[in-house]
Amino acid sequence: MIIVHSNLLAALQISATMDALPAWPKGKKLVHLDLKGAPPRIDYLHKLIGLFSGLGADGILVEYEDMFPYEGELKVLQSTQHSPYSREEVLSIQEVAKSQGLEVIPLVQTFGHMEFVLKHKSLWGLREVGHCLGTLNPHREEGVRLVEEMLRQVVELHPGSTSLHIGADEVYLLGEGEESRCWLSTPGRTVQQLFLSHVTRVAKGVREAWPNLNMIMWDDMLRGMDHDTLKGSGLVGLVQLMLWDYNPTLDVKNTVYLLERYSGAGLSELWAASAFKGSTNVHTCVTSTQRHVDNHLQWLQVAAALPEGIHMLGIALTGWQRYDHLSVLCELLPLALPSLASSLQTLTHGQFSPEAQSRVTKTLGISSVEVETMESSTTGDSVLFPGRRLAELVVELTAILQSEELRHFEDNMFVRGWFTPYHRQRKIVSPLIAQQLQCQAMTLLALVEQRVAMVKKEMVRLYPASTAQEWVEQHVSPVVAPLQRVLEDTRASLLEMVPQNVSASMVGQ
Repeated sequence: MIIVHSNLLAALQISATMDALPAWPKGKKLVHLDLKGAPPRIDYLHKLIGLFSGLGADGILVEYEDMFPYEGELKVLQSTQHSPYSREEVLSIQEVAKSQGLEVIPLVQTFGHMEFVLKHKSLWGLREVGHCLGTLNPHREEGVRLVEEMLRQVVELHPGSTSLHIGADEVYLLGEGEESRCWLSTPGRTVQQLFLSHVTRVAKGVREAWPNLNMIMWDDMLRGMDHDTLKGSGLVGLVQLMLWDYNPTLDVKNTVYLLERYSGAGLSELWAASAFKGSTNVHTCVTSTQRHVDNHLQWLQVAAALPEGIHMLGIALTGWQRYDHLSVLCELLPLALPSLASSLQTLTHGQFSPEAQSRVTKTLGISSVEVETMESSTTGDSVLFPGRRLAELVVELTAILQSEELRHFEDNMFVRGWFTPYHRQRKIVSPLIAQQLQCQAMTLLALVEQRVAMVKKEMVRLYPASTAQEWVEQHVSPVVAPLQRVLEDTRASLLEMVPQNVSASMVGQ
């Protein structure tokens, strides 16, 4: 069932023949763990951390969201879908990382992407606008205190961390709330100032509480600010900006210009953020290594084009598990490990050379850097590639779900010719055609159900059972639903159109 795409192989050959760029400048390479969806079981997470170290990472950027064991009044933030990690498990993540020589940087959203907080009815009043769950109202003192308490609990459970990421990206609809509109009615005030007033207050609070803690924040809300606004933002010397761009055709010239603007305004401590998964499409299940290698090749061009004096502290390879708290699951981590390994090797070698590709295949014990085209293993999981069997099964199931026969079943000749809604509603259906469609639908559904059972069995070894159920309902159920409807209608039609003793035997097929 594994399909080889010649265009992917050709693309890899193209990347391999590109002239080498300088390797990523001296700085840290962080692997981002997005735990707001499909949180790995703790023993599997420990294995992954060991793998990250072996692949060349220097640290992990951990975004817990509702998987953090918040206490007291914040206990409401804990996930009810999965059991959050315990305090002991959070500490064990840090211990394993330390044993592998990896730094741990926790990420706590403090302004935008607060969906996991503001979805709770008791906290609805802290939204900037009622219909946007992601943005905090910056005018409410209780909202600021909530953020401060979130930060306190996370920082105190990470005693060895020297850096903290405070998020602050994609603060949608800021300025549209009633209190914000009132604040903005004063001449000279802008939405940019409103954003900066909240972020600087949060950052200064962190600096006061933990003077030696470095702070990182996403840069996107600052991109439209001019030199004077950036220079007078209050963030100079307070935060390190992380500029993110996950596009395989990243605009190198514009990105260099943006980094120069930040540095020229005094925001000289800078990070980059690329992606190894979770940035292709909101519902992507199988990671394309080539797409993400291309993104890293673009970042290498950015680094090579930077003028002297601009120092990059490092790069975070993001691996989004959801686009936001309420969206469907993106690719699971096992499907993205070849992409992660390839991306790290691209940064190390300055290109995705044959040497880099060989390092990836040998390290993971695979035949291809594309998870979609690697040969199935005979032994399943291995120490080299934890989660490999799940990756293989998801690839095989996805190939079935994307097949023309299944995805376009309702467009086949017999459905369009003899089993349209017109025929079904008026009960003028050919029993012979209905029986044939029933047989086809049952065969396809049986194949899907067999593969789903295999996927779920393997998935619950690495993830909570709730993740397996969610993944199936999001990525399988919508695809097979039309097929199930046709099957139900053929059964009903056969009961209507043929003698009872005959139809009973047909429907029972």
